[in-house]
Amino acid sequence: MQCLRGAVKHAGRGVERLTSAVRGFGSSSQHFRANPPPWCTDADPPKVLITGGLGQLGVGLAKLLRRRFGKNNVILSDIRKPPSHVDHNGPFIFSDILDYKNLREIVVNNNISWLVHYSAVLSAVGENNVALAREVNITGLHNILDIATEHGLRLFVPSTIGAFGPSSPRDPAPELCVQRPRTIYGVSKVHAELMGEYYHHRYGLDFRCLRYPGIISADSQPGGGTTDYAVQIFHAAVKTGRFECNLRGDTRLPMMYIDDCLRATLEFLEAPAASLLGRTYNINATSFTPRDLVREIQKGLPDLEVTYNVDPIRQAIADGWPMALEDTAARRDWGWKHEYGLSELVRTMLTHIATGNQLAQTY
Repeated sequence: MQCLRGAVKHAGRGVERLTSAVRGFGSSSQHFRANPPPWCTDADPPKVLITGGLGQLGVGLAKLLRRRFGKNNVILSDIRKPPSHVDHNGPFIFSDILDYKNLREIVVNNNISWLVHYSAVLSAVGENNVALAREVNITGLHNILDIATEHGLRLFVPSTIGAFGPSSPRDPAPELCVQRPRTIYGVSKVHAELMGEYYHHRYGLDFRCLRYPGIISADSQPGGGTTDYAVQIFHAAVKTGRFECNLRGDTRLPMMYIDDCLRATLEFLEAPAASLLGRTYNINATSFTPRDLVREIQKGLPDLEVTYNVDPIRQAIADGWPMALEDTAARRDWGWKHEYGLSELVRTMLTHIATGNQLAQTY
């Protein structure tokens, strides 16, 4: 299919105390479902390219997809040099989404069939560099859309709670409503949703999009988003026992543990096209405020001290976001179901961080 391109080219005692506390939470663990692949035995698995692969989600998704489809069938890409543990776990290549020719060569030379587009400048960083966010989040998306359409790829582009705005219903935010975000990140994500759905209806592109809540993970550092506090607090709780929060204590936002997020992404990618009544879906797990999170962490670490020093830019962004997402359609159309509530999320995060610190002290 010929597709028009855009004109733009382009821890000591603390650890011991925490270990004991975590045992007190209980021992139930969550795992990805080990369902067999949905295709027939004589069909080839997809060949997957992940852009922006060194961010919060890319490495984790690559690990999950490699278990599913084979190590060499999933290629991580980014513009940064990967850490050694990422480089050794499977194929990694340099890819700049603003370089159309390079991206097209990668798709053709590696026979890519699925493209997961994680490259993005996030909310707080984007407000400090609007020009960069516009170039990466919008111009880069146009390159991705054209290449995916030309080569018949299945394209996944994540959206976000940031795609909603102050005039959107907040508790919960439905899938179809007034959005009108007030950040360049949110504007670019609404643009991605609408462009992807347009390419689907106009050119037949297999475009798929999930609106992610704030994602919480122990394995990667926050990337400049408004919900970063919900990751940072765990590391501070274990290492120092003190944390300064940059949002008000009563700021309720939807959140999700990374295992739920990655599993949702895989299940959505594997869902038969005929079962999808839409192309952009909300997914929801749990919602909480900083104070809710502090109280839950203090069940295991009662000495945690938290102060509040509100960042007006991040607070203004959060005040325009939903408190929860309405996700009935995802549960109906492709069987989405979350596994981690607040207590399970906190228990798992503390366990991972405590274990990581103990291992670090061993060497």
